Amino acid sequence: MKRNLLALILGGGAGTRLFPLTQRRSKPAVPLAGKYRLVDVPISNCINSDVTKIFVLTQYNSASLNRHIAQTYRFSQFSDGFVEILAAEQTPENPQWFQGTADAVRQVLPHIEDWRVETLLILSGDHLYRMDYREFIRRHDETGADVTISVIPCAHESASEFGLLKTDETGRVVEFREKPKGQALEAMRVDTRAFGLSDEQAAARPFLASMGIYVFNYKKIVELLKQDTSWVDFGREVIPAAIRCCNVQAYLFKGYWEDIGTISAFYKANLDLTSPLPKFNFFDADAPIYTRARYLPPSKVHNCEIVDSIISEGCIINGARIHRSIIGLRSRIGRGAFIEETILMGADYFQTLEEMAEDQRAGLPRVGIGEGSIISHAIIDKNARIGAGVQLINEAGLECVDGPGGMFYIRDRIIIIPKNAVVPDGTVI
Repeated sequence: MKRNLLALILGGGAGTRLFPLTQRRSKPAVPLAGKYRLVDVPISNCINSDVTKIFVLTQYNSASLNRHIAQTYRFSQFSDGFVEILAAEQTPENPQWFQGTADAVRQVLPHIEDWRVETLLILSGDHLYRMDYREFIRRHDETGADVTISVIPCAHESASEFGLLKTDETGRVVEFREKPKGQALEAMRVDTRAFGLSDEQAAARPFLASMGIYVFNYKKIVELLKQDTSWVDFGREVIPAAIRCCNVQAYLFKGYWEDIGTISAFYKANLDLTSPLPKFNFFDADAPIYTRARYLPPSKVHNCEIVDSIISEGCIINGARIHRSIIGLRSRIGRGAFIEETILMGADYFQTLEEMAEDQRAGLPRVGIGEGSIISHAIIDKNARIGAGVQLINEAGLECVDGPGGMFYIRDRIIIIPKNAVVPDGTVI
């Protein structure tokens, strides 16, 4: 892999589509699969692809992300590799915060120009996939491209949520439209059989969607970003401009990829991990997903019924029934609890016996799930206190609700209990 290659992971957005999971943290710091964070996916892909110079661009609620990066990714002192945070900053030249994906890259160019970069790999911080970026960059080099966009075949029902493109017979991109609707969407249909799909696959996925992952020649991206400083977004402005003046190529990615930037997508992608053969496999020894080593004790499970679920380290589960759920680090679940199709993110700490006794005297539930509680189709964020006899079931099938005092939220019929929230004994939602 080239020594003059640098990766930028974009994580600066407010993450409003993932609210309230992003109420207290940045989007790349949102917990994933019980023990990871979203940012671990692109960073691990980089490490497994021999890309070891990595900057993570942040702007909102970045404290927990900064801490995670600092505690997790430490390369050998004999290596020139690093994973570092580049936070948005106000300068005399740029008095504004990041205004979009392209503006974020524009603003950090002064911080990376001394690295003598020739190739810039730009990644997103909220996608779930495993990619060998060496193949991506090889395609870029072989075609003599100025820009290469990673694309994936896409079905009609989801196509309008992505930037779509068309290519000529050589794979050069000739047209790009950001999130087209109606007739504009129909005009972006392509024959994906040319990319190796079968007749049946091509009929089901007749669009080429941008994954929001790019390889740029460094000099070309500098030239493009200086061409018009009002351009703030890659999909809406920079990529269409590049198609008009540059060699822009497409790289077809054939593996599993999911944009998990919404509550519904995040929930479905996590629960799929509990399947016997999940679409994304964390059990890949050749390309592992890395995260912080916490040195927690193994989980303790007593007299439980657990079906199609993931149990992380450090949990204490006593007499509970758990069906198709993810149980995060340090989760404590009381006797008689029933948890179904739910994501528990766990806790950041273990409570001592003294702390639990003090909570009891104060009439406060301890951190975790109380005895006899029923939780279905929900996301329980870290350090939440769910009392005894609580029912989180959304029996009315409500689509979108903000609970009183921020105690709970409902999005896409999924109940979300925010970080550090308290749900008193006997509450029914």
